[in-house]
Amino acid sequence: MKKEDVLRQYTTPTGAPAFVPGPHRFTSREYLNITYRTDREALVKQVPEPLEVDEPLVRFEVMNMPDTTGYGSYVECGQAAVVRHGEEKGEYLIGMYLDNLPAIAAGRELSAFPKKLGTAKLFVDSDTLVGTLDYGVLSVARATMGYKHKPYDLEKAREEICVPTYMLKILPSYTKRPRICELVRTQITNIEVKGAWRGPARLQLFEHVLAPLADLPVREIISATHILTDLTLSPATVIYDYLTDTAPLAEKR
Repeated sequence: MKKEDVLRQYTTPTGAPAFVPGPHRFTSREYLNITYRTDREALVKQVPEPLEVDEPLVRFEVMNMPDTTGYGSYVECGQAAVVRHGEEKGEYLIGMYLDNLPAIAAGRELSAFPKKLGTAKLFVDSDTLVGTLDYGVLSVARATMGYKHKPYDLEKAREEICVPTYMLKILPSYTKRPRICELVRTQITNIEVKGAWRGPARLQLFEHVLAPLADLPVREIISATHILTDLTLSPATVIYDYLTDTAPLAEKR
């Protein structure tokens, strides 16, 4: 393979890339979102500067993605802290768990989604919407919500899904020191909300050393929503570089 051919490659392995180029369209992407209050001290330890925590709130999410271009069908689960960057309110992604290799690889390589292997499920059990997360053979999360108890305003649902999202992009060099260490921002803008509901909910988190969701314990359920969408993810942009201790000029202006 000549040098110019190497430069044309998208990712590895070159003969059968781990994922295909986007954009990736998510059709009938279904959310179970539970926002809860946790311990402030525990949350602050996990949120990196320059993000700030005003209230110790966390959003637990389970996403069913049955039809995604390039990735196929899978379910994903994660935690996001409610944060503020300057005057902008948003969410910081703490961890995401799924069992789809292309989505894991693309999420980490192309963007900064903190994805790792886990098994999530979202299903209806009689009159209950159920979301679960297993790490290996052990259960680490179980969420239940009353199925479609009350309609939820579609514009509020759009705002909930389209909140600015912050993530850490950390890539080590061959000397084990960071080669890339950035805080990045992304925001969903290309979205159609097809249905939304709210209702009562409960969330159980079980301690696991390698899936430490329970490090942010549930103290009070604030809200729960069930949202059905079609959407396309937007690319991430760097808002802070920890290696140079600076923000891009566009952010400083």
